[in-house]
Amino acid sequence: MRQMVRSKKTLVYALAFAMGCVMVADAKVACADDVVAKPAARPNFIVVFCDNLGYGDIQPFGSTVHRTPHLNRMAMEGRRFTHFCVTAGVCTPSRSSLITGCYAQRVGMHDNPRDGQVLRPISPYGLNPDEVTIAEVLRDAGYATGMVGKWHLGDQKEFLPTRQGFDWFYGIPYSDDMTAAVGKRLAPRFEGDRWPPLPLMENDRVIQSPVDRDGLTRHYTDKAIGFIQDHQSEPFFLYLPQAMPGSTRTPFASPQFKGKSNNGPWGDSIEELDWSMGKILDELVRLKIDRQTLVIWTSDNGAPMDRDMTKLTRGTNRPLHGRGYTTSEGAFRVPTLMWWPGTIPANSVCTELATTMDLLPTFVDLGGDRGVREGRSRHGKLGHTVDGKVITDLIKALPGAKSPYEAFYYYERDQLQAVRSGPWKLFVPLTEFVKHPHYRTSETAEALLFNVVTDVGCKQNVAGKHPAVVRRLMDLAQEARKDLGDRGVSGAGQRSAGRIDQPVPLSMK
Repeated sequence: MRQMVRSKKTLVYALAFAMGCVMVADAKVACADDVVAKPAARPNFIVVFCDNLGYGDIQPFGSTVHRTPHLNRMAMEGRRFTHFCVTAGVCTPSRSSLITGCYAQRVGMHDNPRDGQVLRPISPYGLNPDEVTIAEVLRDAGYATGMVGKWHLGDQKEFLPTRQGFDWFYGIPYSDDMTAAVGKRLAPRFEGDRWPPLPLMENDRVIQSPVDRDGLTRHYTDKAIGFIQDHQSEPFFLYLPQAMPGSTRTPFASPQFKGKSNNGPWGDSIEELDWSMGKILDELVRLKIDRQTLVIWTSDNGAPMDRDMTKLTRGTNRPLHGRGYTTSEGAFRVPTLMWWPGTIPANSVCTELATTMDLLPTFVDLGGDRGVREGRSRHGKLGHTVDGKVITDLIKALPGAKSPYEAFYYYERDQLQAVRSGPWKLFVPLTEFVKHPHYRTSETAEALLFNVVTDVGCKQNVAGKHPAVVRRLMDLAQEARKDLGDRGVSGAGQRSAGRIDQPVPLSMK
């Protein structure tokens, strides 16, 4: 296993200290908050992370084909974030950013020589156990931590959720399309002939193989509610990365929803996801813990969309430009709802830029030391570089709250393609690239500047009208290259992914 300069234990202790905790003799962490306040004084956190759900796929963000009454309720009682971004157009790097609070390029989860951009079954790579995760931070602050759903940050025991801060894990280790049959079609690529049937796991044990994909959303919902019930009297963090709509052309749904929507399997799966969210919200109200629970609904990246982008059979990111799996706005900007009765103002909208990287430092802020702020979370109290920012003020809609980002970066694997600052998004000029949302691979990509606030579809290139803005964003891009690297150039702030020598298939014993 590759080792980091600092041990994981050292970093966890540094993070725990940031949350008002102190070291004790037996090398555990005791939190001052546990002494001076009841557990209920700290909020619970639930993060629902859908798979490939598009910006325009739910009614609060403009869908007119999918019925999402429970998400409508969540928006009416909570807050819509219209400029909330992930850090990659595909799932593995995107998920690594939520879990670590860092760009995938910093933690080595953006690309590898065996799998490319997305981890495949039996990969020797995974999220380095020396990284500090959101689950570890909260667990060491006294939170119960549970995960129900799709992991996709390494399927070997060394990389599984229970080795990364989660007390309990129930779900699948990678995407719903990574089945034994798909592996055989891909073979010999990715060692596809060795892929096992898609496994359902509890902790580090396979309990069903292959899993019934039609039942995933319903089973995940039941398990999530069970976790909430079991931990209702203590602070808890529930990470619920739903498998749907997923990576197949025909998403799965239970019999109660199959064939019931107006948009085929894609719509069926989304309407069942909406049902799931309603069940969870209702349970929080029933248990009378809704006013102490922050619930976040979002997606790992934008919808892939049909080849004919006017069709909705594989989701839509409209009115944003582009499809998932790219560096377009439609890939990186995702539909996001936050709900916290009594704290988040009802029927409110946040138009400021925020990202999934912000959840780790923000949960530290809300669940521990309210004084942790940007500037003390980079190389300071948090013990190592964390790219996310504290967005507590944005969540609570405090007067004058603004985005904490001077710059936000859009990478395609190891290539920096765009940078955003304020309303401006600049696609940097490129002579070579594997994929680009605005150019064909046979073309040279010239600089493109869009005002993504007023020009949501990225239709008007205004680079020629704003040369000073272009120069400023090019300077910001150069800062990213020095820190996070660029194609063929390593960055000073990059860390390594985890790696083992002899990965084995996940199978029932």
